[in-house]
Amino acid sequence: MICSISYLLVNGTLVEGVQPIRVAVYAHFSNHFQSVEVVRPGVDNFVFRKLNLDDGVGFVRPFNVEEVKAAVWDCDSYKSLGPENINFGFIKEFWSELKEDIMTFINEFHKSGK
Repeated sequence: MICSISYLLVNGTLVEGVQPIRVAVYAHFSNHFQSVEVVRPGVDNFVFRKLNLDDGVGFVRPFNVEEVKAAVWDCDSYKSLGPENINFGFIKEFWSELKEDIMTFINEFHKSGK
């Protein structure tokens, strides 16, 4: 069964016929989805604080065991299972056995980004 619309009410005006309805629908959606230029605030005149050299060095030095352990202990032990169904509780429980492998992984990632 083919259904066709023979009239359409557009902004209070009755539009009849296939071609006028087609034009009215096209006009509605072409106006509705046009991009609007939005003025967004900029940061051109904003003054950013800068790190001194000593503070900046801390962002590029490798992580140490204490930092990594603190980060692990900050995580909930029983949430966020990993791909091997290992959670942070497991890592905490076996920290002494796993810390060397974890540090190797983290240091390799720090050096190569992979």
